[in-house]
Amino acid sequence: MAFQSTQHFVRLSLFRSRKLSRLGCICHRSSNVMDCQKVIRFMSTELSSQFEMAKAKLNTLKNEPGNDVKLKIYALFKQATLGENTTKKPGAFNFVGQAKWSAWHELKKMSMDDAKQEYVNVIEKLAAAEGLEETPTQEPSTETQQKYENLFVTKENAVTRIVLNRPHKKNALTREMYEEIIAALNEAANDNSAVTIITGAGDFFCSGNDLGNFMSISPDKMQEIAVESGDLLRRYVSAYIDFPKPLVAAVNGPAIGVAVTVLGLFDVVFAAEHATFSTPFSNLGQSPEGCSTYTFPKIMGHSKACEMMLFNRKLNAKEAHDCGLVTRVLHSDTFEANVLATVNEMASLPVKSLVYSKALMRGPELEILHKVNVDECNRLVERWTSEDCINAVMKFFSAKAN
Repeated sequence: MAFQSTQHFVRLSLFRSRKLSRLGCICHRSSNVMDCQKVIRFMSTELSSQFEMAKAKLNTLKNEPGNDVKLKIYALFKQATLGENTTKKPGAFNFVGQAKWSAWHELKKMSMDDAKQEYVNVIEKLAAAEGLEETPTQEPSTETQQKYENLFVTKENAVTRIVLNRPHKKNALTREMYEEIIAALNEAANDNSAVTIITGAGDFFCSGNDLGNFMSISPDKMQEIAVESGDLLRRYVSAYIDFPKPLVAAVNGPAIGVAVTVLGLFDVVFAAEHATFSTPFSNLGQSPEGCSTYTFPKIMGHSKACEMMLFNRKLNAKEAHDCGLVTRVLHSDTFEANVLATVNEMASLPVKSLVYSKALMRGPELEILHKVNVDECNRLVERWTSEDCINAVMKFFSAKAN
């Protein structure tokens, strides 16, 4: 990796001289070009490792940082991963977008390595304030995938485990999170794992869509964003429909909205005793998604499905089990351990047998499910731009502020 200047190289070398001494060489004193190149590669790898682990640690913080710190973290992440801001400045009414753009733009010529180091420093300072341990400097295990900003993905014993990792926001889904889940599911579909499990970090499984998604949209862009969001949702649900291997949900706490509706596309759903299932669509002027308008009446009957999706009935874990949405309810205290033990047993079965058996059961419904998915997303595009939906969302935020 090339450095911007000799001074920068020497400064960074001195900063890490203690670590480099373990290798028996200090790069800025070495006359051997090959030795210097090895050291640079080591430093780059080590910093990248620290950066990835700092990303994971950010989502474990109990206290949400202030807006200024959040903007700094956002800007440093962008600078560290993309470099200098060359994007077009958002419109005048997109206040959040403008603040993010300006914070990134102010970093200007800061190198990507410097941005990574500063990002690590900021996260470590926040973690230290909460009394958390310092981020380890070793590289993550090869069985752990740290490339997602909002997910924690591990692969062990033929099991892919996808953890929704925004506990400070109750694992609410952003546009970026939708894309990451699609990518993680596609990766799990094509690797050598046998079973994939999805769960949530913290107290919530998932609180549905982050309604903050609606707050930075200018009126003249509303239709365009609605169409884009509808397409994103269609692709998201399609990733569940087409997933070829057994898919397990471990509902470790409250589940809301789209986190509930897609459960009809899972093969097994485990729920902790304290989990709840809420679909408040009419309260927000919206309509169901996740193929639930097809799967829910099929699973629980028309009347129960209407009670949930039309009239906002919240189910507890026992009720969800009784109507067939949940496979098994497990004790909250031992929930994670019991789920992992069961899933590991599932993953020990012949993979091809699992895949072919699921294909025989899912195959006859694929065309129907994809059609339902498109119809539901099209209706939501209309809902998102409707007056009653906009008023309902604004009412939600007003009540939250009070």
